Amino acid sequence: MARQGQIAGAEVDGPLAFDNAISERAAREKGIDSPVAGQADILLMPDLVSGNVLAKNLEYHAGATAAGVVMGLMVPVMLSSRADPPKARLAGLAVAALMYRAGIRLPTPTAPETESTFHCAPQPESACCPREVC
Repeated sequence: MARQGQIAGAEVDGPLAFDNAISERAAREKGIDSPVAGQADILLMPDLVSGNVLAKNLEYHAGATAAGVVMGLMVPVMLSSRADPPKARLAGLAVAALMYRAGIRLPTPTAPETESTFHCAPQPESACCPREVC
C-alpha cells in the first residue's frame, strides 16, 4: 500500500526483524539504515499465525494489552482470544469502532482472492497459514 501511495503522512519500511524495528541500538549495531528502525509504532505481521505469536509474547512476557482487529475486510472485525481478559476485548472493540468511524474500508475482494485467503472457522490453525509458509 505504501508503494502505491495509499499511505500518507507515515514512514513505512520493512520487512524488519523485530529487534531492528523496536531497538535503535540493535538496528545501529547491525548497520540497518532506515528511518523506521528502532522507532516503529506499528508492527504488521504477514499472517494470522505470526501475528498471534507476537501478540501472545507481548501479552504474556511484557504485560501488553492486545487489541485484536482483522484487517482486509470491508469493515474492521474485532478478534479476541478465548483467554483474553475483558480489558483486551474492550480494547479490540474500541480500535475496531475507531477504524469504522474513521472510514477505514477496503474494496470487496474478487472471487479468486476470496477463495485463496478466507476460510470458515472453526478449523485448525494450520489451515489459516498458506501452504508455502507452513
